[in-house]
Amino acid sequence: MFTRLGRLAVRRRRAVLAVSLLFVALAGVLGTGVFGRLSGGGFDDPRSESTRVRAVLEQEFGTGEPNLVLLVDAATSAPVADGVSAVDDPAVEAAAAEVFAALEERDDVAEVVSYWSLGKVPPLRSTDGTAAMIVARIAGDEDAVDAATVEITDELVGERGPVTVSAAGRGPVFQQVSETIQGDLATAEAIAVPVTMLLLVLVFGGLVAAALPLTVGVVAVLGTFFTLFVVTQFTDVSIFSINLVTALGLGLAIDYSLFIVSRFREELARGRSVDEAVVRTVETAGRTVAVSAVTVAVSLSALLVFPLYFLRSFAYAGIGVTLVSLVASVLTLPAVLAMLGTRVDALRIPGLGRRTAASAGDGFWHRLSLAVMRRPIVVGAAAIGLLVLLGLPFLRVEFGTPDQRVLPADNPARIATDRLRSDFASAEAAAFPVVATRGGAATDEVVAAHAEALAALDGVARVDAPTGRYTDGTLLIGPDPSLAAFRTEDMVRFNVVPDIEPVSEAGEQLVAELRAVRTEGLGPQLVGGASAALVDSKAAIGDRLPLAAGIIAGATFVLLFLMFGSVLVPLKAIVLNLLSLSATFGAMVWIFQDGHLSDFFGFTATGMTDTTTPILMFCIAFGLSMDYEVFLLSRIKEEHDRTGDNTASVALGLERTGRIVTAAAALLAITFVAFSTSGISFIKLFGVGLTLAVLMDATLVRGLLVPAFMRLAGEANWWAPAPMRRIHERFGFSESEPPEVPAPASPSVLESPSPAEGAVALQNREVAGNATPADDASSGEGAGQSSADAPTDSAGRSAPEVVHH
Repeated sequence: MFTRLGRLAVRRRRAVLAVSLLFVALAGVLGTGVFGRLSGGGFDDPRSESTRVRAVLEQEFGTGEPNLVLLVDAATSAPVADGVSAVDDPAVEAAAAEVFAALEERDDVAEVVSYWSLGKVPPLRSTDGTAAMIVARIAGDEDAVDAATVEITDELVGERGPVTVSAAGRGPVFQQVSETIQGDLATAEAIAVPVTMLLLVLVFGGLVAAALPLTVGVVAVLGTFFTLFVVTQFTDVSIFSINLVTALGLGLAIDYSLFIVSRFREELARGRSVDEAVVRTVETAGRTVAVSAVTVAVSLSALLVFPLYFLRSFAYAGIGVTLVSLVASVLTLPAVLAMLGTRVDALRIPGLGRRTAASAGDGFWHRLSLAVMRRPIVVGAAAIGLLVLLGLPFLRVEFGTPDQRVLPADNPARIATDRLRSDFASAEAAAFPVVATRGGAATDEVVAAHAEALAALDGVARVDAPTGRYTDGTLLIGPDPSLAAFRTEDMVRFNVVPDIEPVSEAGEQLVAELRAVRTEGLGPQLVGGASAALVDSKAAIGDRLPLAAGIIAGATFVLLFLMFGSVLVPLKAIVLNLLSLSATFGAMVWIFQDGHLSDFFGFTATGMTDTTTPILMFCIAFGLSMDYEVFLLSRIKEEHDRTGDNTASVALGLERTGRIVTAAAALLAITFVAFSTSGISFIKLFGVGLTLAVLMDATLVRGLLVPAFMRLAGEANWWAPAPMRRIHERFGFSESEPPEVPAPASPSVLESPSPAEGAVALQNREVAGNATPADDASSGEGAGQSSADAPTDSAGRSAPEVVHH
């Protein structure tokens, strides 16, 4: 298959490039339209109890949870005196009435009440009497809420005569989150692209070769925008997934292109013709890239099992960007290389890209691996101990959902929403809606008994019911006209106002206690609200987490077994990846949940970790780590098959992959670390966490733990039971086929090297390591033997290499 792909890229290079350019043009025109179709929500399980409550409130009662709060601040700051406060001033009341009327006139505002419209009720007034609330519900989905929030903010927020109006609540907060992320995306690209280009120039030593991976990255990003645009025609896609497209698109495209271009330059250095080098590159490095890409895509596909479309969106984006990167790397890029030929080394930078020749065994990674394998138990135990120590903070993780504190401290929506908690005694905007069946059939005594039971719970400040308002388990005040809408023929609803932080451990406990309340004569009840949504989201993720983990572990085991024919190697890969990721998660809890380094990174610690971020990081980082695993182990296996010496093959395999894995990890980390500049705290967490995961995996795990483990396991590394060996022999990934030798009468650009070319190859293999840093790196991408090891036949031509992919 890969031989045919290589030949296609060579023989139809102009057609391949024409189709690629047409795709890029189409993706550029249509793909950028995806930004107008993305949504800012997706954090809730659509089948959960809290989501059903929202549907019941809208369908049965024509109401819902408020998503917009306008704070009206009086220009004067006179304190409350004799029951009259600054917001009771006639001028302030008149200005507030104008804002209220403007909201009432809007078709997209389904409900609106205020301190003044409800008869100046104290809960909607600040404790110092200088501000009061206008509470509204914007109808529609997240996109409709975002659009309406922008219009309302532009029209009503700001100074209005004797008052100043500011916007708070879920609608303004998440509208600002979406807007901030779009700006952060441009900032991250402005940082990552030039830094990546500089590093590529240092790695390749020339401008032309360095530009190729970046070009493939642009193709991958634009192509994925187009695929997401298509996906949005059928389902919701979260705007947050765009961050993954940019980071993973640039990272993987550069990663894969690095191996492809480096291998191509190596093949040219061996004396192959341009066309032969392209075909051989696709056969070897292309095959390895394909296996790596499939592993990443399968890992990300595990996100599809979760009901939250926020998580599923990252699967759509990640699978799309991985596959587009793969196709561009194994088809479009080889066609470009076939066009460029030896000009791939044009515009070299003096002083870069050259190093003195060295024989095998002289490299840093070779010496490091031998040192590790001399004391594998000591080194392995120390490395594992360090990873476990770093992972310990994860044992105290507390999961939560994003709120206004994910925004920068100076964001207007953040400031206004913070004031709802600090300046108002009652958490009216954070009330828990509770609905129950048998509304019309339930007597007032039954409804009152249920309201009293709810109000008696710890953490409840007040309960509103059709029969009145309750506190501390007793009736506070009888029914009023505003409570008549709390009952329909089929349903009855209660409004539970908490006196605790809703999104907290105490809030989650209150949800459990509310759901446990049962009253004879009243049907089953449903509890909603922010805390209930958090409880339901955690349950949805926890219930499906074993399935997702099973998909990732099972796919990893199968792919690595088919590649290496070993039982132990896949198990080792899974265990080491789990160790590495647990250390990353521990560091994230220590930094972001506990607040260490919060000043350095510029975020507000909430004492909680976003529920979905560890899942994302696990799926992404687990897949990415397989890139390095495949390249390293394939080279070790190749050397072991050639020499039968376990220790030497590990040392030589690490020597020939260490440079390129380190370079690839550094380039990939740049694209992730750029997101640490985001103004949104969970995007910072995403960027910093994946940066740590990539670097830790490429250095500590690959440099220390893998050699130690491989030395201790010895020949058992490649063992498999007889039945599984037979499966591998039949279905495993075989070595890449050597180029076919055409008949003498039909010479082809793809024929075997001539004797003259074979002499060049023979000369090249006599001096090991006689390559540029990138060339040397390419010999270590796990995609074939170096020129120093290429066997020759009796005629002096390069014999077909045995390469494991």
